[in-house]
Amino acid sequence: MSRLPEPVELYGAAHTRDPYPLYTELRARGPVHRVRFPSGVCAWLVTGYDAAHQALTDPRLGKHHSRGNAAWRARASIMPEPQHSQLQVHLLHQDPPRHTALRRLLTDAFAPSRVEALRPRFQERAEALLDGLPESGTTDLVETFAARFPFQVLAEVIGLPEEFADRFDRDWGKVVQPVGPTDPGRPVYEARLRGLQRYIAALVDHKRRERGADLLSRLVAACDDGRIEPAELDSMIFQLLVAGQEPVTNQITTALVALLRHPRQLAELAARPELLPRAVEELLRYDSAFELTTWRFFAEDADLHGTRVPAGDSVIVSLCAANRDPRRFADADRLDLGRSPNPHLAFGHGIHFCPGAALARTELRIALETLLRRLPGLRLAEPDDQLTWIPAVLARGVDRLPVAYGAGGDAGGPASGGGCPFTAGRATDGAAAAC
Repeated sequence: MSRLPEPVELYGAAHTRDPYPLYTELRARGPVHRVRFPSGVCAWLVTGYDAAHQALTDPRLGKHHSRGNAAWRARASIMPEPQHSQLQVHLLHQDPPRHTALRRLLTDAFAPSRVEALRPRFQERAEALLDGLPESGTTDLVETFAARFPFQVLAEVIGLPEEFADRFDRDWGKVVQPVGPTDPGRPVYEARLRGLQRYIAALVDHKRRERGADLLSRLVAACDDGRIEPAELDSMIFQLLVAGQEPVTNQITTALVALLRHPRQLAELAARPELLPRAVEELLRYDSAFELTTWRFFAEDADLHGTRVPAGDSVIVSLCAANRDPRRFADADRLDLGRSPNPHLAFGHGIHFCPGAALARTELRIALETLLRRLPGLRLAEPDDQLTWIPAVLARGVDRLPVAYGAGGDAGGPASGGGCPFTAGRATDGAAAAC
């Protein structure tokens, strides 16, 4: 039996800030690499665009956690019981035919036509969030806008009652940031899980008493008539509440960071909002909030682009590495707001393509247009290298985004002191904005 290659460590502050140099190196070596995550679990990482595209549609690769082997399960940062059985049987961890049946319950709520019909309501919410700000000054755009707007939109789309929206604790969203079994932060992580589970139970009870035509009511009805199990109901609500808003928060921040690092493009987009449709697609490609996919597994030992992968080992696809592949995208590390065509993989591909993609695109367009119009002269309020990137392994975003706006500076430029660390759209210090 041949010895496994030494894994590449896929974590650390430098990597979290800018994973692209490593991805460039890995793509040059080949399409599949053994990597290690903070929990100590090792996985097989797919990097190139073509390899990623194929892996995302490979029928041999399943998502259900029961496929994982003992070595994976011993170190994987999966939820403890009973939450794992009760909150992790949603779409993301299901295979056909169950995946097909569950996904069908969601599609109407997130259909492009319905999203478009709700756009005026979304716009009203975006405007209202900025109404309280002065004409010029400083603010943290995560606290002011990016953490609030996606949740308000989600509540509108799924029918979350106002009293439950007011009670939702944003800290619960951090349960998607893996915390290993031996991590000192595990008790806090488990407390968040229990709090969120109690919230979901109360929400289900409420919807049983006060049925409506909204998505949450329809899911409760599907459980009551036997189409889905109680654990599937709780798990789907869990997925909606967490995956339905936290990634959009992160995507707003990665898009803004990319634009603030490229002041010419920011100024052009502010002056010409008609560029937004293509610009949004490029910002999704250039720095996706979904850096990596979740686990996939082979049921038996298999060949993956020339690499032998043992049954039950986890296979991860790097969407960010695929989206910066120069064999698919010309000048792939350059932010080109007019890029077309742009077949990025920011929302995945195949049967697990994000069902909320149309909603996320609409939210991002509204967010950027509103922020650039309402906050002229937008610029960072502290040095770029002081931005703190969230520690989540699979996702990208910043937890704070202090900006200045109004009188006192040009759009995209630093609020005070120093010059923009980028020239001609490229980082001079190697800290290029991420996918």
